[in-house]
This record gives sequence, structure tokens and C-alpha cells, in this order.
Amino acid sequence: MAIEIKAPAFPESVADGEVAVWHKAEGDAVARDELLVEIETDKVVMEVVAPESGVLTSIVAIEGETIESEALLAVLEAGEVAQPVTSSEPSSQNDAPEVLDTDSTMGPAARAMVDEHGLDPSVIEGSGKGGRVTKEDVTKHLKNTSQSSPAKAQSAPPAANVAPVASPSADAYAPSSERVEKRVPMTRMRSRIAERLLEASQQTAMLTTFNEVNMAPLMKLRSQYKESFEKAHNGTRLGFMGFFVKACCEALKRYPAVNASIDGNDVVYHGYQDIGVAVSTNDGLVVPVLRDADFMSIADVEAAIRALGLKAQDKKLTIEEMTGGTFTVSNGGVFGSLLSTPILNPPQTGILGMHTIQERPVAVNGEVVIQPMMYLALSYDHRLIDGKTAVQFLVTVKGFIEDPARILLQL
Repeated sequence: MAIEIKAPAFPESVADGEVAVWHKAEGDAVARDELLVEIETDKVVMEVVAPESGVLTSIVAIEGETIESEALLAVLEAGEVAQPVTSSEPSSQNDAPEVLDTDSTMGPAARAMVDEHGLDPSVIEGSGKGGRVTKEDVTKHLKNTSQSSPAKAQSAPPAANVAPVASPSADAYAPSSERVEKRVPMTRMRSRIAERLLEASQQTAMLTTFNEVNMAPLMKLRSQYKESFEKAHNGTRLGFMGFFVKACCEALKRYPAVNASIDGNDVVYHGYQDIGVAVSTNDGLVVPVLRDADFMSIADVEAAIRALGLKAQDKKLTIEEMTGGTFTVSNGGVFGSLLSTPILNPPQTGILGMHTIQERPVAVNGEVVIQPMMYLALSYDHRLIDGKTAVQFLVTVKGFIEDPARILLQL
């Protein structure tokens, strides 16, 4: 029975998608729920699996093709697939050693270099997909060969009455004359990220204000309770993000403009706090959202951030988990960033940037002491948020972090 494999139904916010990678080829046997193809949209990568076991008879949408919601991708002939029969009988004359098909395991550029230098393709280790030999692999092989050849030449005894052998030329050690470049198209997600960042800088009156926070009280609290916290909350670790998210929620209640968004000529004030948390992945920056973060405990926030981060790395985030958000928190400090100006995530009007903790001399009660300090940055849309409001919001967050008990007491 032939079964049509279709793309998932895209949400209204996603117009189309792109066929990213086929994990199966025409004629391949597939098992039920086995991954067939990945569809990349502006926000997430969707996986399409086999609904039944069978054979993939035809692929309709090829890699790189733009498709719409529920478009036909392939046709699967359902049915149990026979497993190949192995035999221990002596091989016949047709079972001669398999000859490496270099044309199928080597790109055209690599093939040309192999022919030019008279190399044996079977001794070149391929780093491409499926062991495919690339041009870079051939260049590396040539370099390794040139470096090992002088030692062999020196081991040979010199002939009598022969002029001394000249030292190896500099060309033997010089890098390949070919300057390798690699051009690849942007992924759909990276392209969309670029568009949104440019959009934010061109269509908002973005401004950034800074402050610094003394992390000593929060670090002391974390050190005191981290072990008991982890035991009480089923292995959830006590970090700083939970405190910052809760501090932002409390500050957003006091300054609702920072939690608002602009829709044309209207200002939309949100009576809830959906906090986006910026997560770095190999494909780019994504911002999953913590829904109703105001009603979450610090343990809930920490557990949710960890779960969303793992899903982001595995490309398992859904559109719903990426949509919305009234305010964003970005922690560049995990990468060592000392200071930055975070870019808004439209239509949001505010984003808080956290940075690395660094010991610096500060004045405390009239004395200079060394304290663990963190710079905070608030980028905001000046069309809606005045400088006074932005500064007051940031000072409020600073106050909650330097006196964490105020978060729990909502003071």
C-alpha cells in the first residue's frame, strides 16, 4: 500500500519551509517512526518520520526545495521489509574484493588533485559525509607526505664521490599554493535571524543603559543552599538565571511599559510575564519562552531553562515554545562577555543582558573592597520607554539581585 509522506502543518506565523536533509534515499528500507527528512523553517527544524515500515519508493521534494504546509514529500510503500540473508558458504568468483568507486567517494576537485599528483585514493582518509574525500583531505595528505619524505631521504646512504645532497626545498614545507575557501548558503534559520536583527536595528529607536550589580549576596546564598536545593528539587541545580528571571518579573510589574509591545499606532500592555531566554545553538541564537514566569518558582525556572536548552541543542523546540514572549533575558556572561549591548527581539521593547562576573575594587561603607561584580545592560525601544523608566527598571533589578530576599517577599 502506497502512503504519501507530507510536511507537517505549519502555524500561521510560518509561511513555508525548506527541505534541509534527507536521511533516506529512494529504494531504502525504513522502519516505523524512523527519521526520514528534516524541514527547516524560520524558527525551528521539524522532523518527519515514517508512519509505517516499508520502502521509500520515491522522493518528491529534494533537498533545498522550498515547500508549503502539508506539501507532498515522498511516497512510501508500506509492508514488512525482508532482512538480507547472510551465508557462511565459501564465496564464489563473483565475490571478489570490492573495488573502491573513487568517483562516488570523491568530489571533482579532489579527483583532479589526485590525478595531478598521481596519488592512491585508497590511502587518503576522507572527512566528508559517508567518508567522502574532499579537496581539503587531499591537501592535508600532500602536506603530511611532504613532511615525512625528507626523513626517508636522509636515511638512505650517500653515494661515493657525489656532491652533498641539498637540503629539502622550502616548497616541501610551504602550505599548498591553493588558498582553500568554502562557500555555503545560509541556513534558513540563520537567514531569518539576520533579517530580524537588521529589522530591530532599523525599525526601532534602540538605546542601551548600563548598571553594575554586586553578586556577593546572591553567590553566598547559592553556595549555602545549592546542595540542599538540588536534593529537594530532583537534581535541579541552583543557578543565577532563576533569580534574574524572577527579578525581571517583579520589575516588569512595576514598569509595565518595559513589558509592552508596539503594534502599529497602538501600545499593547501585557498583563502577564512571558520571559524569553536566549539560547545559543550551532545553528544560531534561539529564544524559547517561559510562559507565565511570574507564577513559576525559582526551581521551576531553572528546570524549564535546562529542558528548553537541551531541546534547542537537539533541534526539538516546537513553534509554540518559540512564539511570543514579552521580555527577554540574555546571558552572554557564560561565554566570558564583560559588556555588550543586546539587540531587541521585536515586537518586544526590552531585553536584559547579563555578563561575566569579575572581581573588581568597589566602595562599600566608605572602604575599598574586592567584590564579584557583574555589568547589566538594558536595551529598550525609546519610542515607548523613556530613559527614566529604563534606568528605574534596571535599578530595581539590581536591588532584587543584591538583596535576594526581596524577590521572595515581593518587596
